[in-house]
Amino acid sequence: MASVGELLGRLLGRRDDDSDRLVLPPVPTAAELVAELDRVEEMAADAAVPSPVESRVRRVTAVVRDAIARLDRMGSGSEHAYLVMATATDYLPDAVGAYLRLPRDWANSRPVDGGRTSLMVLVDQLDLLARTMGGVLDAVNRRDAAALVAHGRFLAERFGTAGGRLSLDAVAPGAGPAPGAGPVAPAALGAPGATAGPDVTAPGGPAPAPGADPAGSPAPAAEPDQRLQPPEPV
Repeated sequence: MASVGELLGRLLGRRDDDSDRLVLPPVPTAAELVAELDRVEEMAADAAVPSPVESRVRRVTAVVRDAIARLDRMGSGSEHAYLVMATATDYLPDAVGAYLRLPRDWANSRPVDGGRTSLMVLVDQLDLLARTMGGVLDAVNRRDAAALVAHGRFLAERFGTAGGRLSLDAVAPGAGPAPGAGPVAPAALGAPGATAGPDVTAPGGPAPAPGADPAGSPAPAAEPDQRLQPPEPV
């Protein structure tokens, strides 16, 4: 059964071929969007627009440039991405171009909308574009920040402690004595067959400990190897 469109095409004498199909323009690239912003800035500078207009144009283009750099985080088919591309290619150039087509004195002095001159209308439009683009950029940044917070909570649950710091003990529990601790005697560990050795003493008193000064003063304690110390908490 033919569709309504096909029936209308037959009645109007249209042929069902590729020439009647709607061809959408390609999505502009980031470089093309930046080139559009440059063109608007040059257009405003060449026309020597009033300073309130020029400052607002540069404010909008600065925010849109930041948003273009984050287009990959928005998704090509999202509403935010569409607003960024439409602002760079249509909304901003159309607003500035409409003002520039008017005689300057007339545009700056003749009320046209509720007591507002064309200059005031343009300023309000530029402020609206700046707020909208700022909201788009803030939404993207907040989404990335939320992902960072969620990842930090995952790491805290997986490896962390109550204080929120990473702990190597959670990765390798029971790894042994703390770094820098001295050797543990077999008898203290209760190893099978471990017995205390005979008390061998030289005449006149016990033999000095290994490494001790024969005169009787103990040798200085060895510094622990810094490579074996736990890392400082970040």
